[in-house]
Amino acid sequence: MVKVQVYVTLKEGVLDPQGSAITNALHTMNYEEVKSVETGKYIELEVEKTENLEERVEEMCEKLLSNPVIEDYTYKIGEAVS
Repeated sequence: MVKVQVYVTLKEGVLDPQGSAITNALHTMNYEEVKSVETGKYIELEVEKTENLEERVEEMCEKLLSNPVIEDYTYKIGEAVS
């Protein structure tokens, strides 16, 4: 088995209302040093190691884990775990 870490973020230029709300809330709490917040998703998968694992992870990201119209994703495949 291997762990796959997937990070999904909004594409540049896509409005992030949740990030704006967090920024405003932090300013209200006197954290003025925060200039902006970008939100995203972190997903961790534990999968069986296969010959075409990268291809399969790409498919998962494009078909379900992200919205390719407005989101980008990156992933990291970890070392095998026992």
